[in-house]
Amino acid sequence: MERIRNFCIIAHIDHGKSTLADRLLQFTGTVADRDMQEQLLDNMDLERERGITIKSHAIQMNYQYKGETYVLNLIDTPGHVDFSYEVSRSIAACEGALLIVDASQGVEAQTISNLYLALEHDLEIIPVLNKIDLPGAMPEEMTDQVVELLGCAPEDVIMASGKEGLGIDKILEAIVEKVPAPKGDTEEPLQAMIFDSVFNSFRGIEVIFRVFNGTIKKGDKVKFVNTGRSYDADEIGVLRLKQDPQTEIKAGNVGYLISGIKEAKEVKVGDTITHVHRPTTRMVKGFEDVKPMVFAGIYPVETSDFEELRTAMEKLQLNDASLVWEPETSAALGFGFRCGFLGMLHLEIVQERLEREFDMTVITTVPSVQFHVIMNDGSLNKINAPSEMPELNLMSHMEEPFIRTQIISKSEYIGPIISLCIDKRGEIKNQVYLTSDRVELTFEMPLAEIVFDFFDKLKTISRGYASLDYELIGFRQSNLVKLDIQLNGDKVDALSAIVHRDKAYEWGKRLCEKLRELLPRQMFEIAIQASVGTKIIARETVKALRKNVLAKCYGGDISRKRKLLEKQKKGKKRMRQVGNVEIPQEAFMAVLKLD
Repeated sequence: MERIRNFCIIAHIDHGKSTLADRLLQFTGTVADRDMQEQLLDNMDLERERGITIKSHAIQMNYQYKGETYVLNLIDTPGHVDFSYEVSRSIAACEGALLIVDASQGVEAQTISNLYLALEHDLEIIPVLNKIDLPGAMPEEMTDQVVELLGCAPEDVIMASGKEGLGIDKILEAIVEKVPAPKGDTEEPLQAMIFDSVFNSFRGIEVIFRVFNGTIKKGDKVKFVNTGRSYDADEIGVLRLKQDPQTEIKAGNVGYLISGIKEAKEVKVGDTITHVHRPTTRMVKGFEDVKPMVFAGIYPVETSDFEELRTAMEKLQLNDASLVWEPETSAALGFGFRCGFLGMLHLEIVQERLEREFDMTVITTVPSVQFHVIMNDGSLNKINAPSEMPELNLMSHMEEPFIRTQIISKSEYIGPIISLCIDKRGEIKNQVYLTSDRVELTFEMPLAEIVFDFFDKLKTISRGYASLDYELIGFRQSNLVKLDIQLNGDKVDALSAIVHRDKAYEWGKRLCEKLRELLPRQMFEIAIQASVGTKIIARETVKALRKNVLAKCYGGDISRKRKLLEKQKKGKKRMRQVGNVEIPQEAFMAVLKLD
């Protein structure tokens, strides 16, 4: 155990974590040159296309140092704020962390928030300044920023370049020298924590765990404490580039377990694994439950695919523990699921993974956040969808979630950023100059305002320089109303939204205009109306397609023409009463792209 080191790599998005991980694997000879490819650990197609890490990836390397062989367990983590739950799980399985800072970008919001996550778990932090080979790199200035953030000595910051392979040996030495060896007793009862799991269609569910105490051997009878189910350990092993089966895994190490588990519900991330005959009395302190920020409905395009979608969601949840869902129904879309996500990027990724990995084409409704409704009798209702909102006369008031958000940007963009946040009902709380031209702004604002397009707008006005990080701070009373969309007098529940009263009129007007463009014309006229309660606040009309009934009527009296037109008008009216409007998939997505 003295020679095991467990560490993860944390950084802001795009600071070069995955490239650095590649170099570490090459340097230690874990990967043969012929197997090498860029961002080796990002094994999902989606990750490669977008150039972001979505999942944490664990891999084991051996490293020779001063004549001893050390076992290094590396976990590469995502950098985007929507995947911070992945990072928190990786950190719980480690004793040390490489904190990577881009030498041209400097310390950004997610760097700070991931650092705090690591410090809460008492990890040993090794600061690394990456990309020092770039022409825009400013090693001295950025070193000062890191020193200020961590309170370490300037010589502790390792200069490196993942692309060129500079400083990799120094990083490995620092890991061996500084990261403490795992503590634990191999003789105690088995105590291991599940920190990830993957669905394999041939072998069932593969559980990835970290052993804190005791030893697990091949063929042992093990039990998952939370679910109370017991299994045979058919195969255990460590994670190299491919799985590497072993006969036993001792305290301090990270490994995988295959025991033919078929049901996705039986594996909970954060659960404790122990032996059936000699169980541990101490549960491993798992992770706090994930707090979803954005809720949206996901429905199959064909209603008959509901059960297949359920199976797909269960398998996806294994691989993405931050996804939360429950069944719901909608008048317009039939049966589906109400899902909780950590943000809009997370929602997009889940939708794309359902399409790619499970061939499920899905319709996503308007994302919303969770609101609290205080009823007249003082009871509290939690509302995840506009359709759940009670009648106005039954409720005393509504509360919406507020967040504290930190934005780090160049000082020249302060004006536009502040006006954007105030436009989104934010209040500025603090403004700190980190250096002469970098500012940290702290706002308190409603979560509902930032879930749609806030991040995109922030990036646009700051030319990509601003970085954002946010945390939930609680619920506050707010003047909210439910905005309904009606087509020919019928409410379409999938297009409803809960908005602030001041923004309801503008939102309703824009939505009606957008739907007028997107709804296909019918043989009858369609009235699109936005209403708050019983009051109509906006209306647009999709004109009917008309046949030219006057074609056969050349010459003659005007009354003949009028008679034909009146007859057509009656027919249209009758049609409108029986006709129903098919809403195309684009219309549901229109609400997201109102700007």
